Amino acid sequence: MSADLVPDDLWERIASLLPARPPRRHRYPGRLPADDRAALRGIVYVLRKGVSWRDVPTEQIGCSGVTAWRRLRDWTEAGVWWPRLHEVLLAELRKEGLLEMDDAAIDASHVRALKGGGHAGPSPVDRARPGSKHHLITDRHGTPLAVTLTSGNRHDVTQLMPLLDAVPPVRGLRGRPCGRPCRVFADRGYDFDKYRRLIRARGITPKIARRGNPHGSGLGKTRWVAERTFAWLHQFKRLRIRYEVRADLHLALLQLACSLICLRRLRTSF
Repeated sequence: MSADLVPDDLWERIASLLPARPPRRHRYPGRLPADDRAALRGIVYVLRKGVSWRDVPTEQIGCSGVTAWRRLRDWTEAGVWWPRLHEVLLAELRKEGLLEMDDAAIDASHVRALKGGGHAGPSPVDRARPGSKHHLITDRHGTPLAVTLTSGNRHDVTQLMPLLDAVPPVRGLRGRPCGRPCRVFADRGYDFDKYRRLIRARGITPKIARRGNPHGSGLGKTRWVAERTFAWLHQFKRLRIRYEVRADLHLALLQLACSLICLRRLRTSF
C-alpha cells in the first residue's frame, strides 16, 4: 500500500523541490529525522483516505501522523506544492501537447468547515453552517491551472480575477511561456458587466452565461470540464469536508490534489 501512495515518478519530481534540512548537531544529535518519502506517504494517505492525522498507521507508512503534519506545514511554507511542483507538471503537460489553455473554465464548490478557522464563514447553501469555497480554473481538458480558497459566504465572482492572476507562466516549449487563456467560460454566477470589461482589458474574451435567459446557451459543452475536475478533487476524501483549522494547510492539500491530477493525466497519455 505504501509503495502505491508515493510512486517513483511522483517522488522524483518532489524530491528536488524539498528544502534542505539543517545540519545535525555533533553533540547530543538526538533521534534521526523521519524519511521525507515516508512523510510524503503520510500526507498522501491522509489526503486520499480522509483519516485524522493521529490515525495514520505508523508501521505501514513509516512515520507518525504528527511528523507528516509537520512536514506538510514546513513544505507548504517553503512553497513546494504551489507554485513549484504545479509549474513543473504543467510544463511537462505542455511539452507533451496535453495542455490547451486557449479555453479556460472557472467554477466554485462549497465544502463544510467543521472546525472553522481562516477562510471559513456562514455558508448560504448549508443553513449558515461554517463553510469554505474552492475556486478553480481549468484548461479545455479539465487540467487544474490554479485554485484559491475563500470563506463560504464569498461570492464566486470575487475570485474571477485572482484566479486569472494565479495561473502561472507555463513553460515546456521554446519561446515565451504561456500564461493567459484566450477565452474564459463561466456560469451565471459570474454575470457582471464590470468583470467582463476587466477580462477584455487583459485581452481575454469572456464567455459568461447571462442571468434571466433560458438554459441552452451552449456554454455547458465547454464549461462542464470544471465540474468534472471538482468530482476528481472530491475523490480525495480529505477535501470533501474541511478539517484543518489553518487555511493554508487545507489549501496545500487542495493544491497537492491538483498536482496529482496533473500527474495522472501525464501517465494516461503514454
